[in-house]
Amino acid sequence: MRRLFLTPTVVFILLIGCAVNCPQIAVLAQQPATKNASKPEKNTPKPEKIDKNQKNFTAEQIAESAIFLYGTREMLAKIRRNGVESGRICKPTCDVGKAEEATYQRRFVRGDSMDKDKIRLDQKMPTLEYSLIFGSGQLWGIINGATFTPRQDATTTFLAQHRHSLDNFLRYKENGSTLSLVGKDKQKGLDLYILDVIDKDKQSTRYYISVKTLHVLWLEYDERAAAGLPALKYSRKFMDYRYAQGTLVPYRTILLEDGKQIQETRVLNITYGIKLDDALFKSPEA
Repeated sequence: MRRLFLTPTVVFILLIGCAVNCPQIAVLAQQPATKNASKPEKNTPKPEKIDKNQKNFTAEQIAESAIFLYGTREMLAKIRRNGVESGRICKPTCDVGKAEEATYQRRFVRGDSMDKDKIRLDQKMPTLEYSLIFGSGQLWGIINGATFTPRQDATTTFLAQHRHSLDNFLRYKENGSTLSLVGKDKQKGLDLYILDVIDKDKQSTRYYISVKTLHVLWLEYDERAAAGLPALKYSRKFMDYRYAQGTLVPYRTILLEDGKQIQETRVLNITYGIKLDDALFKSPEA
């Protein structure tokens, strides 16, 4: 008996048709089949037929198929409602002997949209410990139990990394953002879909998505450090993808400024679904 193997292209075509209407296949998209896998229920609806000759996919079809593979929109909203992430931040790289290194812990509670998220980023360096807290659309810091106003460059960097992020793509509908398909390209031997996500403030982030895996490989955006200065081009690369509680997470991220690497982040541990005290996100002077 011949075995049937699905190529990445066939899988992609199936996902485009089923990403929204067939959530029952989410587990199959996330996990390899095993010998002990249970048989599908008899009453399970069959996926709708897809035109396999279709070549021009829309921006929404590509985005929704990618989101499906990251864990489905419903699963991401439920599992990543809150959590704790810890790891290392290195400048410019985590190579031994070549970095200024800090450990970090990031605690968050997800809002209905990203501007309503609550985030606390605690960083520890050899000579300094401090926290940056984002809530109600504002950013402030805590050091030695007292609040402080972060410098403008620190504020710009924090907000840019939140605004121009992987979550910005995965939550584009919740954020009220619009999609634009730039096209399809081949770079460094990789076939890519290129999508722009434009948020409600008209700020744009460009995403480069693998045609083969539908993983976001990197993103690009322009950011002005201060008024009157020329905009700098940033790119963030996502690597070492792994599953965390059934959702896809890049465990290594590299940030570049005008093509030069300025930061590397490595996730050491991440746990979703942890109840967090609201006091973590409030000013001690409130």
